[in-house]
Amino acid sequence: MNVPFRALLLSCLLYPLATAAQAQDGQGHAGLSHHPPQDQRLHEKFYSTWRMPDHPSVSCCNDADCYPTEIKYIGGNIYAKRREDGKYISIPPEKVERNRDNPDGRNHLCAPPPNNLSSSDTVFCFALGGAT
Repeated sequence: MNVPFRALLLSCLLYPLATAAQAQDGQGHAGLSHHPPQDQRLHEKFYSTWRMPDHPSVSCCNDADCYPTEIKYIGGNIYAKRREDGKYISIPPEKVERNRDNPDGRNHLCAPPPNNLSSSDTVFCFALGGAT
């Protein structure tokens, strides 16, 4: 297994533990990792079955890493807004989902929060709003 893949896998495995500890301490991102109640079940199903476009055997992680987001185009490239700090991060073309539609027509980003085990601008998966 190569080093970047191991780091990604490790962050996917450790992140839920870190967020659970933050929630117990009252330090979690209140309201940031939750979707509107009417969308919760839909997103849980979508995220739990979503695989990385460039590594189909690897999950995009979980509901804690994935969320609807805003985008902008700069020079023909897609940038998605990271919820934790509002920074627009570049979406690598190989991370864009092209084989399934997203559940609600919005843009969705799966990425670790900044200062995690992965580099701060890592993208696991991205789904463009509307038909993909």
